[in-house]
Amino acid sequence: MLYLGCPVWANPKWKSTIFTADAKANDFLPQYANIFNTAEGNTTFYADPSDETLQRWQQDTPPHYRFVLKVPQRISHADNTDNTNQLSAWLGRMALLGEKLAIVHLQLPAQLGPAQLTRILSLVEQISQTQRCALEVRHLAFFDKGQHETLLHKQLQRLGAERVVFDSRALFSVAANTAALLDAQAKKPRLPVHAISFSSTPMLRFIGSDNMAVNRQLYQPWLKKVQQWLDEGKSPFCFFHTPDNTLAPELCRQFAEDLHYQHSCLTPWPSEQQFSLL
Repeated sequence: MLYLGCPVWANPKWKSTIFTADAKANDFLPQYANIFNTAEGNTTFYADPSDETLQRWQQDTPPHYRFVLKVPQRISHADNTDNTNQLSAWLGRMALLGEKLAIVHLQLPAQLGPAQLTRILSLVEQISQTQRCALEVRHLAFFDKGQHETLLHKQLQRLGAERVVFDSRALFSVAANTAALLDAQAKKPRLPVHAISFSSTPMLRFIGSDNMAVNRQLYQPWLKKVQQWLDEGKSPFCFFHTPDNTLAPELCRQFAEDLHYQHSCLTPWPSEQQFSLL
């Protein structure tokens, strides 16, 4: 099973494409989930959804839909002694999603490196006790293909956790000639790319540009890698970004077409269905 989605599921700029022209905020998730079967849950990085919101997410998505939710930054980016209790409470509340919560995404700031490995692994282990964990590291020492990276990988394998594969080459391959590109290039890291997987649910974040030809050229290796993962019986989670994510659904669709994978994003979108009735 290929899980394919965008960085968010609620983007008003998608009206008249994947959303109907008259879609309201509460319509976004159910309409998105008719086309894509996952999304990056960045919303939980910034704020905690209420129990009522979690129940609505559960109800607004079909049985096959899977959430990937990011650990709140107050836990992943703060150095305090209450992290364990806060994470435990947060995981307990996210469990309201049941089996629809596929992966807990632990994204770390660049300053957390090998010196903080014990702290990092403590969080990964705590998550892994109840959920699948995907760790995203940004400290360059974890990309050294040597001592630090090897130790990290051994520990992730021991815990049954995944390492997020992050590829921003397409984003930085074009000149920043728009406000959206300037903003994206300022916020996204530029890191080495290591295509790895330790579990049945590898996770890829491809940070593209608004130039679909450039994106196509630079995701070619991922067509082979994702197909390899599928052939191995894995269920990869692949997320595709564009600078302001207006074209993220289009990028997902292009990738699925090039992969020759029969994904639900290839079915007609609401705007196309309306057009066909005219």
